[in-house]
This record gives sequence, structure tokens and C-alpha cells, in this order.
Amino acid sequence: MELEKVKYTYKDFSSDQEVKWCPGCGDYAILNAVQKAMPEMPVKKEDFVFISGIGCSSRFPYYMNTYGFHSIHGRGLAIATGTKLANPNLSVWQITGDGDALAIGGNHFIHAVRRNVDLNVILFNNEIYGLTKGQFSPTTKLGMKTKTSPEGQIQNPFNPGELVMGAKGRFFARVMDKKPKHMKQIFIEAEKFKGTSVVEALTNCVIFNDKIHDQFTHKTNQQNMLFVEHGKPMLFGSEKQYGLMLHGFKLIKVELGVNHVTIDDILVHDAHVEETGLGIMLVNAGMNDGLPRVFGVIRAVQEDTFEVRMQAQVDSVRENTKYNNLDDLFASGETWEIK
Repeated sequence: MELEKVKYTYKDFSSDQEVKWCPGCGDYAILNAVQKAMPEMPVKKEDFVFISGIGCSSRFPYYMNTYGFHSIHGRGLAIATGTKLANPNLSVWQITGDGDALAIGGNHFIHAVRRNVDLNVILFNNEIYGLTKGQFSPTTKLGMKTKTSPEGQIQNPFNPGELVMGAKGRFFARVMDKKPKHMKQIFIEAEKFKGTSVVEALTNCVIFNDKIHDQFTHKTNQQNMLFVEHGKPMLFGSEKQYGLMLHGFKLIKVELGVNHVTIDDILVHDAHVEETGLGIMLVNAGMNDGLPRVFGVIRAVQEDTFEVRMQAQVDSVRENTKYNNLDDLFASGETWEIK
């Protein structure tokens, strides 16, 4: 059946499995946004694959009526990479959490990002280990008391966006569980991008880390959330009365009409710029600096994917090789006959 004649709905992507997350968990909203995004992607249903590691978020493949693989702790990206390279026609989605991706899976994460395989990563970030009942994770805030840091967490937390930028990632976006329509659109943008897309999803753990993101996600705090769009000025606030400007090497918050600030003074978002300097500032905004947390596609810089480069190398070798078969290769170079 031709793809253009198939009309899917979100129900086509919902499995018959009971969703077993805690009532009120932000993961429900992410699941719903993904299921609603799938029908709007130019991909056949049988070509979607969801691969996860270990954690609350990693139950995700059970709830999708697609192919999937619930793999092992921290290794989901290795399996997702192999899946994509084995069948480049698949739309591969790797579902992970802040612990699964950035602790035991940290090495796989940074190398998958730098390789730029054409797959999509949704990183659920609730800044805690939820499945194992409340230990601090690599993104837990400094000073926070948890079951494994009863006197306060003393390690500097990772910022997923900063890690992606540092690993020369080509696509990074941030979404929140309280904005499902926005999430849906960002997931569609991630699928369109050719290369590794990483979407950090701020999600609430109602049991072990409740309201951890409220400063930036609660509807009453619109002055603390900035939704960027490529080519548009970086404005925020309930009436878009605030904006971001560069002052030297720092981002600053300004108010339109105050101190002669006009719309022409506000930074215009460029998600396609090669340099990562401003991108790093944007992913770090809101880290105790009085700035808003930035949501949306922060970086989307197109480059040849790993599989394109790999196929080009294979084609080149085949075209220039002097060997006709494997036996010729084995018999080449320095060989000895043993009698």
C-alpha cells in the first residue's frame, strides 16, 4: 500500500498494554505527544522502532504499537545505532532518562551524538532516579537531599544540552511535559532532521521529585520560559514584553520600552549557526542567572550523517579495490605456505 494512501491516527500507535506510571507522572504527556506526532510524520507505521534502556521512561516501547526493544541499562543508544545502520530506512527512536543516558550510558550518549547517526533521542529529565526510588541522578541540582545524598547533593549536575553541544551535536531541543502541543511539533521537527536529534523533555516525578521544574514550567511563571523559533526574536513573558540581548559575552534580560530598548535590539534566534557559543548560552540560561529556561529547537545544523559517510566509504573501496573476492584478499600481502 502506498504511503500517501494510509491515514493513521494516534490510536494506531497506542498498544493494548496498561500504562504503569504513577498517576500524575509527566511521562504520560510525553507518550501522548509522541503518539499524536507519529501520524504527521512521512513514515510507514511498520518502519517505526522504539528502543529503550532501563528506568521509568524505558517502559515506553510497551505502550507504542510499533516495533520496539526494551534493552539494558545505559546501552539503548548502542542498540539503536546498530538498528539504524542495519536498516537505514527505519525511523529509530531511543527513549531514555537522565540516569540511563548520562550515568551508566554517558559514554554511549556522547559518542552517539558525535557520530551523527540519523536517529532520534528523547531524554526524559526528572532530575532523579524514579524507578529505583529516589536516588540522585547526574542532573540532580546541587544541594538537593535525596536517599543517596541525605546531607545534600555535592556534585555539579550535567546539563544535557551542554553535553550535546560539547560533543558537536547537530540537533538539540528542549520541551516540557506541560506543553503537549509544543512537544508534538518538536518531535515532528526532530524526525525531519537528518542526523542525531536529541530532545530533552522536562518531566515531573510526583513521588520522588515533585514540582522540580515548576519555576520554569508552571503557567504562572511565563517570565521564566522562552520558546524560541528560528528566525524570530527571542521574546517572552505573558505579553512578550521581555527579550534577550547580548551584553559583552553574556545574555541579559531586558524589557521592551525600558531604557530605550526596542524590538530591533532583541536577539533573533538562529538555530542553524555552526558555532556553538550562543547555543551553549541558551541551553544554560535559567541556571541561577535570572534568565528564562529556553524551550524549542535550540540547534539544528545539517551535516552528512554517519551512515551517508559510511556508505560513501564502502562505495569508494569497492570502486578502487584490486581484489575480486575474499579469497584474493586473504592471499594478498605477505603470505607463507606451510608444509
